[in-house]
Amino acid sequence: MKLNLLIKIILVFLGVLYIALQAFQMEIEGSGISTLILVFLTILYWQFSKIRKKSFLLFLILFTSAQLIGFLSWFLPLQVIEVFDFPYYLANTIFILSYICLIQHILNGVGPAKLIKRYPGPAIILLLLDVFCVYIVTETAGTVFTAPEYILEFVYNGVIMLLLSVALLNYLYKDSGKAMLFLIGTIFIVFSEIIQLAYFYVLESNDLSATYATFLVMAFLFFYLQSQLHPAKHFSELQDENFTISQ
Repeated sequence: MKLNLLIKIILVFLGVLYIALQAFQMEIEGSGISTLILVFLTILYWQFSKIRKKSFLLFLILFTSAQLIGFLSWFLPLQVIEVFDFPYYLANTIFILSYICLIQHILNGVGPAKLIKRYPGPAIILLLLDVFCVYIVTETAGTVFTAPEYILEFVYNGVIMLLLSVALLNYLYKDSGKAMLFLIGTIFIVFSEIIQLAYFYVLESNDLSATYATFLVMAFLFFYLQSQLHPAKHFSELQDENFTISQ
């Protein structure tokens, strides 16, 4: 059996196990399994992908590192965390950096100015929706946060919504299967983050825990699938080429 096929089988098994653990609210075990999934996924992408992009690899490395910090924080003495929850700030800062790398990955070869110039109306509407959604989502658990935590969560949610907006504009611009898979993965990860926030700060429910875990697994599935596709030209550009050839 090829090593890459074995890793994929292990990833499927770990993905199902992770969702099951989260469904039973086994947070520590689930955190460890999710970290292991990301380690295997990073190895799979780095060692066996024919198409490798530094920005996407950096996203995987940073996201895995943040997840590992979150897992290790479970074993810190409670007294240490109560004084200053350093793992919380460090992990979330690295998560933010990982999503910025993902945004950069989307913008490779396009550029934000080109997207805004092509779709000024949708860009403005998405910006307004982003501000509104970030405020609503952050305020949902705003009373739980201290001032520094609120600022960090606000920035975190802002980057998440910016990622979704950029992915949507990217799909409108490129109109390709790769861009569509990336958009679907982004939608899954945004909903996973929102549901996870609700789970931690609003309502601890088995259903919410299983749902955000499922969405997270689906997000990385679509991210990996899109990473295996060659960048496709915009559909209109292909039409122009076909028209020129026919002439």
